[in-house]
Amino acid sequence: MLFMKRTEQVEPVERTLGGGALHETLAGRTVVLGITGSIAAVRTIELAHELIRRGAAVQAVMTESAQRIIHPDAIECATGRRPITQWTGRVSWAEYCGGEGDCCDEGDGVGVDCSAADLLLIAPCTASTIGKIAHAIPDTLVSIFATTAIGAGLPVIIAPAMHRSMYNLLVRGNIDVLRSHGVTVVGPVIEEGKAKVAKTEDIVRWAERALCDPSLAGRKVLITGGATAEPIDPVRIITSRASGRMGIALAYEAFRRGADVTIVHHGNAGFAGIREIYAETAGEMTSAVLGELGADGYDLLISAAAISDYTLDPSGDKIRSDGQLALDLRPTGKLLEAVRSAYPDLMVVGFKLETAGGDALIRRAKEVMARYGLAMVVANTAESMGGGEGEVWIISKNNEISYISGAKDVVASAIFDRALIDHFTHQP
Repeated sequence: MLFMKRTEQVEPVERTLGGGALHETLAGRTVVLGITGSIAAVRTIELAHELIRRGAAVQAVMTESAQRIIHPDAIECATGRRPITQWTGRVSWAEYCGGEGDCCDEGDGVGVDCSAADLLLIAPCTASTIGKIAHAIPDTLVSIFATTAIGAGLPVIIAPAMHRSMYNLLVRGNIDVLRSHGVTVVGPVIEEGKAKVAKTEDIVRWAERALCDPSLAGRKVLITGGATAEPIDPVRIITSRASGRMGIALAYEAFRRGADVTIVHHGNAGFAGIREIYAETAGEMTSAVLGELGADGYDLLISAAAISDYTLDPSGDKIRSDGQLALDLRPTGKLLEAVRSAYPDLMVVGFKLETAGGDALIRRAKEVMARYGLAMVVANTAESMGGGEGEVWIISKNNEISYISGAKDVVASAIFDRALIDHFTHQP
């Protein structure tokens, strides 16, 4: 839930960004959810819920095989709409996916919105259905929806699921055919001898990418996130309380908006569609960022990581714990200083965290902005560190200050909104 918390007056007067408690990225969108005869069909309840939580209306369509896996009543309960399970004269595939929508009666006297869908999402999608779509064989409800959607230019996403031996060159060839016609393929996940359906959150993010404002399409975004760790010995480290959630939220938001995203962090989240580079220490993170910037042209760097300010020469053996310990710490190099020296024209957004709030926080954040030539700086206090929600002040070069608080995906969205307004709107 969004909350407002003010302890000190900050000048100039802030403009508050952000909306409701839930980041409804799919508000006002209609998703047709195609369900085929894989055991993974039991996952569609969760998938439907996640789409609806993000504001989408979900209309399911089921093959006969799918109805033997999960009952249509369960799907109706999850979506609030009766799934399409039979061939009728209504030509529902044209209503939803052929650009011929109208308000119609579901047969129980209740009118529902049957206007053209915004997306056809088939999850799970069996090898049989993949083959039928690839070779234009519309002999099931799901394959005729897909054939119609592709012909109408509607976005189509499939999430394959099958036994590992079925995920062979023939099926993958059919998948390549679908990709050549603009179909997005999410997964599968190869494990335990199966080609499993992708994680629900990954499928949802690809749906968001297909339907959200593609304001970063064609842009390359590099993000640092989380805490770095400096080894004391093979067991102990010096680190911070940063959880890395802000960096992850920023990476996902850039991905939703169509960017080509790379994140450098001390973790391995397995992002679908997002490239990850592992970096543990401050030195490794700086080297990784400079190497990445040198190898490829990026439009934006967001430095959200809590990078260690001090490091030391670690012991090769575990230090005994039977007495006092003094550590000889020395400052680490500053990532932003190295980046600005090597890439003076790169757009960079920085973060500034302090225990102080109010005017002191804003003043120190502006000092960082001036020192490193930042396009923007995001100021926050230690109270936000490590949690699922954040409270930040977004400071632009024109001295405009925007205040936002709430879930970190909401904060990430506000950061990109500000960056787009200030720096990308008039760029080619």
